[in-house]
Amino acid sequence: MNQDQDDAIIYKVVVNHEEQYSIWPAERDNPLGWREVGKSGPKEECLAYIKEVWTDMRPLSLRKKMEAQAKNPPPPPPAQSAPVQNDLVQRLSTGEHPVEVSLRPEKTAQALKACIERGYVHIKFTNTQGGTELGVRLDKDASNFREADFAGQRGNLRLVGGLTLDYVKVRCIADIDLSTLAGKGHLERLGA
Repeated sequence: MNQDQDDAIIYKVVVNHEEQYSIWPAERDNPLGWREVGKSGPKEECLAYIKEVWTDMRPLSLRKKMEAQAKNPPPPPPAQSAPVQNDLVQRLSTGEHPVEVSLRPEKTAQALKACIERGYVHIKFTNTQGGTELGVRLDKDASNFREADFAGQRGNLRLVGGLTLDYVKVRCIADIDLSTLAGKGHLERLGA
């Protein structure tokens, strides 16, 4: 079909249930799901009309949904809570908590002494879900071993050391009874 033939055809403007516009030859039945809007004429005239009235290209269902959301926006997402470990850091930094020295394969005072000599011990906070075992790099100057009798497996000692727990630098302080290899402990935040 050439331009002259196209210009001779009379079109009608049609719209569907989503308020999307189109043109259709006037002598033909409307396509299924489309209805006339009352405008007809040459192609360019119908297209100009559509350009004037169809200012929002979004389908009607999408516009309604977006309008409803604008009137009743969903609640904002909950504020970013601190990671679970930060909650744990906060909890273990408040008060004293039951702890035990975690030793493998044998749980003895001599095994603890060997860990202390290496400068690294594992302290387990037993009142957390599943127990929280922390690898602590000892600060031997801040720790206290004066009352500890490792050979007799009796006496008390204080283990102090640092670690990073979920990006938070903390100091672990644990007072341990050598007869049970258990005691009380807590964390202290370092820095800010």
